[in-house]
Amino acid sequence: MQLINFNRNKEAQTDAELLESYLKNNNQEILGELYSYYMHLVYGVCLKYFKDRELAQDAVIELYEKVLVEINRHTITNFKSWLYVVTKNYCLMELRKTKPGSHFSVSTDNEMENFMEKNTEMHPIDEEQNAKLEKALADCIAKLKVEQQKCIQLFYYENRCYREIASQLNIEEKKVKSFIQNGKRNLKICLETEK
Repeated sequence: MQLINFNRNKEAQTDAELLESYLKNNNQEILGELYSYYMHLVYGVCLKYFKDRELAQDAVIELYEKVLVEINRHTITNFKSWLYVVTKNYCLMELRKTKPGSHFSVSTDNEMENFMEKNTEMHPIDEEQNAKLEKALADCIAKLKVEQQKCIQLFYYENRCYREIASQLNIEEKKVKSFIQNGKRNLKICLETEK
């Protein structure tokens, strides 16, 4: 299965506009468009928990069905944050089914609401972009080590998965993950000092 990921052009509607339009018209094409922007995020979270590409790909499809059901049950202030929590909870519930007796922490509705409003786990590079943030990110990315720059660019701006990046840069997937994590940490520090 090929994961399709749509890049949003400058004229495209924001998450909030698409969500409002979907809730008003109940048009699944609108929700599909919104979900498609974050399929790489959903896939990445699922891959982190399942450690299996096929399971993660199947979960992306199953999670879209779950989103269809859940989206009307919550007041969503940040679709991306909400989707992250729904994805994480889905993964933890699936793991719980396969490993009886194991304890996994799943967010309650109240915790989900707090996460959605406070957006605490989001990194600036994961947030909806605006001109000021894009400029600050570009400046900070330019200050990263070359390997971190390349991995961040390929992962976030060209929507490549770890395997594709590892192949393109001729390095191990573990290194790609490390460069992205360290790059994100350095970006956050840089963005905070630029304020």
